[in-house]
Amino acid sequence: MTQVYLERGISQLVSSFIEAGCPSVKEQTIEERRQGYRDSVQLAGEKESVYQVKDKEIDGAILRIFKPSDECNLPVVIYFHGGCFVSGDFETHDQQLRKLANLSGAIIVAVKYRLAPEYTFPAAHDDAFHASQVIFENCKYWGGNPENIILAGDSAGGHICLITSLRLKEKAGWQPTKQVLIYPMLDATAASQSYINNGEKYIITRDTLLTGFDMYLDELPRTHPEASPLYHKDLSGLPETHILTAEFDPLLDEGELLYRNLISAGVNTQCRRYLGVIHGFFQLSGVSQAARESIKHVADIITLR
Repeated sequence: MTQVYLERGISQLVSSFIEAGCPSVKEQTIEERRQGYRDSVQLAGEKESVYQVKDKEIDGAILRIFKPSDECNLPVVIYFHGGCFVSGDFETHDQQLRKLANLSGAIIVAVKYRLAPEYTFPAAHDDAFHASQVIFENCKYWGGNPENIILAGDSAGGHICLITSLRLKEKAGWQPTKQVLIYPMLDATAASQSYINNGEKYIITRDTLLTGFDMYLDELPRTHPEASPLYHKDLSGLPETHILTAEFDPLLDEGELLYRNLISAGVNTQCRRYLGVIHGFFQLSGVSQAARESIKHVADIITLR
């Protein structure tokens, strides 16, 4: 049997999951699933103080703005949370976005989008695109620089981030300077080998990911370019892209295939694989050194011009 090397804190979480019989989300109600995600927030570590945190609703866009200082002309990061399209909110991502604001010196703007199964495709995509337009038009009033906007997101949020960049390229008069895709969900057909290798025992399982796709995509064909952006036919012209992957993630292969596809399309792209960790590790900085390093890595991406 192949030896598996996991970070100590990650290994403890995985061992507990296996000892519990690798419970499936298929046996949970949607509210139980959402509550389980909220209950995991303690693994993100302590909540840091930030200069200013405000919730705003502007033209229907619901935002939480993290401003790390009273300075002006700051970079702006539009952040789309993960949760497999069915869970997650401002609270599940509050700790790491506070850390990211403080480390980067940028304004971080978290976006609330509608969740499945109550709202299906294209609700989340439309909310993200609309919020991005609202943020572009208003961020200068918050001390941000509309000419230096970065899009970022994890898991389903990474998917939404990429689709938003593609929509902005096609429909908007502005482009983000960069995008950061943290273990993005890219292939609703689950065709990659890492879905087989990592799909059962590492907490965020094949079932977790695919039930999220199923609830959100509903009747949309799984190979549609906005269902599976890995298969989008024209990735050229996208902003500088940074991809983070995790060694024991069902999504490992598709994130790294996207890297190769973007390079082939002429997009300036970097990809970093974190070893010894699982899907969702970006939110585990209370127990994971790789998580803490990944937040610093993303902060560096934001600040480097």
